[in-house]
Amino acid sequence: MAKARSQYVCTDCGTTTAQWVGKCPGCKKWNTLKKELVVVSSKRSHRHQQEFQSTYPQPLAEVRVGKVQRLITNEKELDRVLGGGVVPGSLMLLGGEPGIGKSTLMLQVAFLVSASGQKVLYVSGEESPEQVRMRASRIGNVPPDLMILPETRVPNILSVLESDEYSILIVDSVQTLDHPDIDGVPGSVSQIRESVASITSHVKSRNLPVFLVGHITKEGSIAGPKVLEHMVDVVLQFEGDRNHAYRMIRATKNRFGTTAELGIYEMIVEGLKSVDNPSDVLLAEAGEPASGSAIAVSLEGLRPMLVEVQALVSTAVYGTPQRSGTAFDLRRLNMLLAVLEKRCGFKLGAFDVFLNLAGGMKIVDPANDLAVVAAILSSSLDLPLDRDTCFAGEVGLSGEIRPVPRLEARMAEAARLGMKRMLVSGHSKAPKVPKGLKVIFVKRVSEVHSQIF
Repeated sequence: MAKARSQYVCTDCGTTTAQWVGKCPGCKKWNTLKKELVVVSSKRSHRHQQEFQSTYPQPLAEVRVGKVQRLITNEKELDRVLGGGVVPGSLMLLGGEPGIGKSTLMLQVAFLVSASGQKVLYVSGEESPEQVRMRASRIGNVPPDLMILPETRVPNILSVLESDEYSILIVDSVQTLDHPDIDGVPGSVSQIRESVASITSHVKSRNLPVFLVGHITKEGSIAGPKVLEHMVDVVLQFEGDRNHAYRMIRATKNRFGTTAELGIYEMIVEGLKSVDNPSDVLLAEAGEPASGSAIAVSLEGLRPMLVEVQALVSTAVYGTPQRSGTAFDLRRLNMLLAVLEKRCGFKLGAFDVFLNLAGGMKIVDPANDLAVVAAILSSSLDLPLDRDTCFAGEVGLSGEIRPVPRLEARMAEAARLGMKRMLVSGHSKAPKVPKGLKVIFVKRVSEVHSQIF
């Protein structure tokens, strides 16, 4: 056996160097190289247990595409984000902060799939079977086809998969996997990379879908090598504010569907509950009209929803004005304030401006710009807006109001929730207006003030 040697591996891009350097030569990031011991041997032999037949090129036009039968998990929000269910043989990586509800979501998926008579293997590397059973008792009666395996060694997991037929494999978490053929502690770059590669080569041949639960770093990215996100088919991000009950799941990578869909859950005592109508939830807490509050008609994927935008404009006490945005991009807030000062003449340079999206949900949609402008004007003048008025429009640097996509779907959602007036871009094509909703067209930011007050 060859002598062990050390090398340095970048945790972001996977670049290896013989000695430590401050800046990674691959991704140019600083202090990302970690020391690892490697043994020069048949490192990939554990992934090649059988000889594969030689493949030959063929015309792409002659390749036949069959319809893939997806596995429906019956977890409606997750199925929506995945594009209609789980594709057989796919690897899905679920990342999120500690305590956000990743394990609870995966346990609910295991419950629903096994309740339909399909066998599910839940590999727990962090919790004992007793701990998982205590958490499962809050969800409901445990189905008999849900199997628990407290194991971290990859060969043992693969041998269990060989002994029986399973519909879904759930690994919680990927940072605990340990492959005996690879040097390094569990959670290191080489261990994660080779462990996932071994599982991938096994499940692809069996068309077995796999959910991998992953931790995230303090910067918000999934811990481990960046190459891990390239190895899997779907990367799911589970996010939310611990101080609020709502959680959001979205796909940052999806080889089998769109990445624009959004799933919303509410954390309750029994677990995670799907939110079918997020607009009703986000507007239910609204009380009497107050200055600085405006309602935006946002769009996440194909789902329109109404979100309350709250702004507070106050005199800067310490001389230096503050700009703060909760669940809103601070750079975009500074841009909108600059447009208001330059195009509308509102002198906001000496005022503190605080912005918040009610419910703690981070919804990135340029159509929120018009509601943000209205909320800032309302707080600055201390004049409340009507609770039956909503906004949907993007603000440009020259002060123009730009049209937004799927305007008719936004208007239908606004009319369903009892909105009477809706301000949209004057450059939009004439839409079909629902009954009971009055649409007001504005072309520039300077026209908004006269329309809402």
